[in-house]
Amino acid sequence: MRILIAEDEPITRRTLAAALANAGYDVLATADGVAALKALRSADAPKLAVLDWMMPGLDGVEVIRMVRATPAALAPYLIILTAKEELEDVVAALESGANDFVIKSHDIRELVSRVRVGERVVGLQTELARRAEEAEKALAHIKRLQGLLPICCYCKKIRNDQNYWQEIEHYIHEHSEADFSHGICPDCFEKILKPQMEKHPPGE
Repeated sequence: MRILIAEDEPITRRTLAAALANAGYDVLATADGVAALKALRSADAPKLAVLDWMMPGLDGVEVIRMVRATPAALAPYLIILTAKEELEDVVAALESGANDFVIKSHDIRELVSRVRVGERVVGLQTELARRAEEAEKALAHIKRLQGLLPICCYCKKIRNDQNYWQEIEHYIHEHSEADFSHGICPDCFEKILKPQMEKHPPGE
């Protein structure tokens, strides 16, 4: 999985990049908020980013607000990295649109673990998006049965797109997931089958 790191302090940036690379991630490292925002708005934007709060140009919280203001089919998972520890700071970061908040002074293994959580969330979002797309395709397939269908007023066959006449059950089966089990409705039983049975009783 590709991950963006935005950190202006060179040693911290290299340390973070090395830790995440060792954990198996493809790391894209940037040194300021402007570069981070550009990366997150690119066509192949990473689905997960670790953003330092205090950076030149744009800080991490400003980057998050700008990313969240742009509609996206699959929003990235954004983690704020900061030395701030006050509750007000945590609240401010999360209210800006951050998914998580990690304090710099803590063990870097915590950050890797938080990234793992973010990876799972992104995976679930991707799967949900895939299923939603499949549902839309299925709905579009069902809608093929809507509209004007040429049907014979005598035998009830339907003319298909190749200008051939098909039994109605065959046509519907080809254009949907519906199948048929044949039976006799009460009206047809009274009007058709019952008179035939009375005219030709079983056993004659």
